[in-house]
Parts: sequence; structure tokens; C-alpha cells
Amino acid sequence: MHPELFEIPIVHLTVKSYGFMMVVGFLAAVAVIRYLSRPFTRDPQHITNAALYALIAGVVGARAFFVIHYFTEEFRGEPWYNVFAIWNGGLELIGGVVLAIAVILFYLWYHQLPTCHYLDALAIGLTAALMFGRIGCFLNGCCYGRPAELPWAVRFPYGSFAYESQVRSDSDRGRLDPHLHLPDEYFGYTDDQGDYIPRLKPFKYLTPAQREQVTEGPYRCLPVHPTQLYASGGALILGLILYGLWRRSHKAERTGRYRFLTKPGSTFSLMFVLYAIMRFTLEAIRDDNPFETAGLTIAQILSIGLGLLGIALAIFFSLAKPERLPAPSGK
Repeated sequence: MHPELFEIPIVHLTVKSYGFMMVVGFLAAVAVIRYLSRPFTRDPQHITNAALYALIAGVVGARAFFVIHYFTEEFRGEPWYNVFAIWNGGLELIGGVVLAIAVILFYLWYHQLPTCHYLDALAIGLTAALMFGRIGCFLNGCCYGRPAELPWAVRFPYGSFAYESQVRSDSDRGRLDPHLHLPDEYFGYTDDQGDYIPRLKPFKYLTPAQREQVTEGPYRCLPVHPTQLYASGGALILGLILYGLWRRSHKAERTGRYRFLTKPGSTFSLMFVLYAIMRFTLEAIRDDNPFETAGLTIAQILSIGLGLLGIALAIFFSLAKPERLPAPSGK
């Protein structure tokens, strides 16, 4: 777990691992989209422009979704400007993806570009962004999984998100007892300003004996599913599947013989379906998001909606007349 990668000298600003990996994912997505769009892109600048707008929209959407989702726990009673303090953490990927796609759709419509073809390339590019973004989640320690006795289960350090969750009960997840019963002496401390904080003690306030107990002894973090790495690996597999579908669709377009799920737009549609299945499944072994309705998390509820949207789009594109690319300039 490395939430901060390094500090910039002089200004003393730290580079957050999650934000850094989001940027890496963004650049990877742009590279993939530019590569796949070569057959029908007359002006590659459109891809760069749309990507920049989508990046801004993605950050806004991810932050807005987090604020709405956790308003009661994180922001009620706090200064209003805290909702903009993204440098303190607090982004939810699914919200960013939804708003980014909406902005891209508007951009494609406004510039009268071949929407379905771009969206198919976008679908594969998004899996690259997701793959790197979830590695950022792992480095940051968020989006953690349930305790598990598996050879590949991982332990996060004392004070991490997973540790904080394990030493407390969580009524929002139906957990009346904590996973890890930590003695009361580990809670409550007086900070450097003389204020009493009734929370888990920071590591620096622990005694040497306590530090040993939480790092090597019985009070260290329980091993958990590395759900962030599951999601990253799943995104890679999803991208390969979508790439195979895209090649099949591209071949059908060249020959003019369209089969089921080969028309332009089909790859984009199936991205929703496959991602929804993956996210719904992963939520079952995550241990961070609260249950909302019928024992489902908000991400699972949205996954059902995304899956249904993908099915509807797949049916629509299979019945619609295939989108034709504009004739090359000068012909």
C-alpha cells in the first residue's frame, strides 16, 4: 500500500498513487482509442479533444458520485467547500465513467462524427483506463475486499481503510461485531494541537509493544481479497474480449455481411453487459460499500441498470441500419 508515491521538492506537494494511475490509465485509453480509430479518423485531434473533455467530466462525475453517496458520513456539518477537496481523496470510478461517456456522446454528436465507430473504440479504451485505475485503488488501499483465508489474500497496514473497517462494527453492511476485536486502548488520543480525537490512534502514537501487536501480533490486519487486482485483471480480460468482438465487427463491415452483434455499436453495447457482470460479482466479495436496497450495494444496483442498458443498446444496434462511414475527403 503506497497512497503517496513521492513528494515534489520545494512546493512539498505529494503525488497520490490513485491520481497518478488515473492519469496513466487516461493516457493508455487515449493511445488505444487513437490506434483503433485509424481506419475512420480524418482528424486525430478530435480524439485528443474528446479525451480531455472526458477526463474533466470523469473527475467531476467521480467526485459528484462520491459526495452524493457519502454525503451524510463525510460532508454533513462540514464546510461546504470540502466537497471540492479531491486532494484528500474521495472519487468513485463508476460515476466518472457515466459522465465521461455522456460528454463524449455530446462531442461526437456536435461534430457529426461516426458515433458508433468511435464508441466501439472507446469501449476498449475504457478497459485500459480501468485496468490502471484499479491498480491505483490497490496502492491507495481503497475498494478493499472481505477477509479471506487464501494464498493470494493480502494484508493492509495498520490504519488503512481495510484495517479501520475491520476493527469496527458496520450496521450499513449488517455487521454487528467487528472482524477484529481491538482493545479500547488503541482508540482515542491527543493530537499535537492538544485536541482529543476519539478515533483509532495513528501509528506514531502507539507504544513499541502496541506497534508490534498490530504489525506482527494478533491485532494485525486480517488478510483480504485483493479485489482491486481482481478488477484490474478482469478489465484486461474484458478488453481482450471486446477487442476480439471489435475485430469480428470490423471484418463484417468490410465484407458487408453482418451477423449477430457485429454491427457498429455492438462492442460498445457489450461493454456495459460484461462490465456489469464483473462489477456485480466483485461487489459480493468487497467489504467497503454499504448495502442500500435488498442487500445490494449502490454499485450492484447501478450494474443491473448498466447491464439492462447494454442489452437494450445491443438489440437496438442489431435491428438498426448499420452506420456508414463518411466518404474520404476529395472523393
